Amino acid sequence: MKYDFYVRSREDLVEAIRVYGIVPYFSNIVPGFSLEEHCDPRVLWSDTGDDAWAWKGPVIRAAHCAYGKLILRKAAYVSEEVYLDLANLRRDGYDFDARYEDGLARHDDKALYDLIDANAPVLSTELRRSGGYAYRGRYRTVEGRKGFEPSVTRLQAQCYVLVSDFVYPPDKYGRPTGWGVAMYNTPEKWFGERFTERVYTKTPEESRERLTELLRGCFPSEDEKTLQRLLR
Repeated sequence: MKYDFYVRSREDLVEAIRVYGIVPYFSNIVPGFSLEEHCDPRVLWSDTGDDAWAWKGPVIRAAHCAYGKLILRKAAYVSEEVYLDLANLRRDGYDFDARYEDGLARHDDKALYDLIDANAPVLSTELRRSGGYAYRGRYRTVEGRKGFEPSVTRLQAQCYVLVSDFVYPPDKYGRPTGWGVAMYNTPEKWFGERFTERVYTKTPEESRERLTELLRGCFPSEDEKTLQRLLR
């Protein structure tokens, strides 16, 4: 199915995720493979707060999809069905504990994963505070451990962690402010048994072929090497 849609509303974006399975937010190595390139400029960014950036939380909830740094370590929406194959491929048969025990995950990533798993869904601000990470609050900067962003990016790319919502802290008048605070979750908790009972039922290579077929159908003129880069 050719990758062809145009987003003018939240409903359009939810439908695109449902139909195409993967919608990266920003343009990338495949021309046309992004929301940015298929979105009405008036709603891609705006001064009203009613735009594609502000829709992230409502769209994730409405589509009940995965969101995070999932394609080329950049933000993307991925439908639940497609995410099953992406997680199976990226995890390569390992749950996180097994990956760590085999020496395939960093200690810092393990510490952050355990913190997310124990508290999910949990705001990034709470993770930084409880994990002793450095963070910038509304009124002050707090010193602490470094490495939060690299760890949470790796965990998203490996499909052990995703973003299941965004929260906009209110100002003193009760109006939402800022860019939105990510709510981190695990796929096991966000999707539940539909994920846990199915994620490892195929081999990673079977999932790779299914994902490659999906991308090839959307972009038939792209070479195989480029399509595989998207799946790494």
